[in-house]
Amino acid sequence: MYRSVLGGIILSKLLIKNDVSSYLEVHKQDMLDDLIEFVKKESPSYNKELVDECGTYLSQLFQKRLDVGYELIEEKKVGNHLKFTIGEGKPQILIIGHFDTVWKEGRLSLRKEGNKLYGPGILDMKGGIIQSLWAIKAIQELNLPLNKKIVFLCNSDEEIGSGASKKYIEEEAQKSDAVLVAEPAVAGSGALKTARKGTGSFVIKIWGRAAHAGNHHEEGINAIEELARQVIVLQELTNYEKGTTVNVGTFTGGSGRNVVPEYAEAHVDLRVSTEEEARRVTDIILNLKPILKGINLEVTGGLNRPPMVKSEQTRELFECAQSIASELGMKLEEASVGGGSDGNFTAAIGVPTLDGLGSCGKGIHAEYEHIQIDTLPERASLFANLLLRL
Repeated sequence: MYRSVLGGIILSKLLIKNDVSSYLEVHKQDMLDDLIEFVKKESPSYNKELVDECGTYLSQLFQKRLDVGYELIEEKKVGNHLKFTIGEGKPQILIIGHFDTVWKEGRLSLRKEGNKLYGPGILDMKGGIIQSLWAIKAIQELNLPLNKKIVFLCNSDEEIGSGASKKYIEEEAQKSDAVLVAEPAVAGSGALKTARKGTGSFVIKIWGRAAHAGNHHEEGINAIEELARQVIVLQELTNYEKGTTVNVGTFTGGSGRNVVPEYAEAHVDLRVSTEEEARRVTDIILNLKPILKGINLEVTGGLNRPPMVKSEQTRELFECAQSIASELGMKLEEASVGGGSDGNFTAAIGVPTLDGLGSCGKGIHAEYEHIQIDTLPERASLFANLLLRL
């Protein structure tokens, strides 16, 4: 009797998965059409007008596909954020995704080449938002029961640090049993992301003393020389074994070939794998001291996103997704990556967070940014079945 009931449950689950997969495969072109229109609404982070126009399209798409309203979280300096709620009750799952992009308007073209669709923000991360939306639509259309309310928070400023949206993300995460992040999958493998490095940014400003490079060279204090020495100190903080990288990404200074430079400036990127290492390296950078006599030095900045450390609960969440993928005939791996996302915030406050559930493709922040079209239905099916399981 037990075996018979168990067999029935397993068969029922498999039928659900097959129904969801079939539905999404049938609607692959609809998914693609929605994504194309979404990408056409270009949304560079610093252009509030364009970002808000894109947000308006997104709210209309949710209304059209899921028949749900939205809460508009208004912002003055960046684009407005959007919150969609599906279902009722207190237990909830939070889905997060950003619709701003790193690309200036007109910088990239939207084009299709075989199985690849190219465009600004198509992989990072408009494709993931469309897949997640259609995952929920499949559940609705097939009248499948969700165990928890779904809150879908779409923010407008992730690519510039999520300064305005962080508090809303953390507020919703604290109400949630789990957070699912529709950021792109790992390029090549399609792996989900169970850990991410924390990210920090700093500005080093150096003031010396200007002087004529020929007549009064000895009276000058060379700000570029000081900064060059500081760059060596900073670069030596990199420790690959600990997962720490410090990168001086830009270096500017001086006013002319024949002038001892009075001012120099550098912008520094920090990546760390643990909170302990984040505190240690951040403290060193913020407390840099002048090396040359007569130099004034200023350091500003800090850690923007804490490390997303893999917890036991996140491990269980990944294993659930991996089991579903296996039943769908997909091989699913996990990975730790160097880039940060809004999942860093939710993981840091102790909420199980699974990242990389978005589109498969290559070229995030690169001119060849694209998705693999044929993976849209299967990744949406994985997402849908994960929502059903949770």
